[in-house]
Amino acid sequence: MTGPPAREAFLSGKQGRGGGPFSRVEDVVLDAWLAFARAGARLDELADGMPSRDVLVLSIYRPDTDALRRALGELRRTRHSLRTALGAMGNPDPALADETVAAGLARGKFANLNTVADAAGGGGAHWIVVVDDDVALPEGFLDRFLAVCEHLDLTMAQPAQTRASHAAWPVTRRRGGSMARETRFVEIGPVTCFRRDAWGELAPFPALRFGWGLDLHWAAIAAERGWRLGVIDALPVRHEHAAVAAAYSSDDAIEEARWFLADHAFVDSMRVSQTLRVHRLP
Repeated sequence: MTGPPAREAFLSGKQGRGGGPFSRVEDVVLDAWLAFARAGARLDELADGMPSRDVLVLSIYRPDTDALRRALGELRRTRHSLRTALGAMGNPDPALADETVAAGLARGKFANLNTVADAAGGGGAHWIVVVDDDVALPEGFLDRFLAVCEHLDLTMAQPAQTRASHAAWPVTRRRGGSMARETRFVEIGPVTCFRRDAWGELAPFPALRFGWGLDLHWAAIAAERGWRLGVIDALPVRHEHAAVAAAYSSDDAIEEARWFLADHAFVDSMRVSQTLRVHRLP
C-alpha cells in the first residue's frame, strides 16, 4: 500500500455538470443524424437475430420517482424474459410495490444494490442492468442495447449520455457517426449493464456510500480479465434532472474514493478517458 492516490489520478475534472450552452442543439443534430441513418431500424434488425435472454433489472429509488416509472415502462416493452427487483429508500411506491423487494434502505447505492440483488437472486440472469431512478431511456432501448452488446461481445456496457446530461466523464457523452465505442471504462451510472460472468466477478459490491472510483477499479479487473467494455452511442440516455453530487458532498465522495483506491487496483483517469475502437452501424 502506497497511500491514497492524488485526486487528479481518479477524477475526470468535470464534476458531473451539463454539457454546455450549446449541448441541446448538439443533441438535436445528433438525433437527426440517427434518424437519417435509420439507426433504429438497423438496430432492430440486429435485435431480431438475437436469442431471447433472461434479464434482471435492478434499481434503488427515492420518493416521487416518476422517471423510474417511465423507464421501467420502456424496459417492459422487451421481448426478452425480464425480471425487475427494486429497493425503496423509504416506503414502497404504490405503483412499484409488486417489484419492490426491499424498503427503508438507508445505506449507500452499492450496499443497497447488494441487498436487492440478494433478494432477487440475480446470479442466473444472462444480463443484469442497473438503472438509476432519474434517467430517461430512448424508445426500443433494451432489445437494441443488448443486441449491440452481444454483437460486439461486450462484457460490460453503458449507453452514452446525451450532450445535455449531467455526466462526469466526457468519454461517456454521445458521439456522432458511431454505433458504439470500445473503452477501458464503464461508469457506475446512470445505466450500467453486466454480462453474467462480469456480475459473478464483481458482485457483491464493496459497501461504499458514494461509489466514486469503483468503476476505475472495475476497469482494472476488466483489463486483467481481457473483458471488452463499451459505450453505446446510438442509444443515448438523458440524465438531466440533477448534477452528479447534487444530493451529497462531493468532498466526502472524493475522500471515500481516495481510501478505497489506496488498496484496490485501478486505471487512472487519463487512460479511462481513451476510446479504443469505434464501431459503425451495421
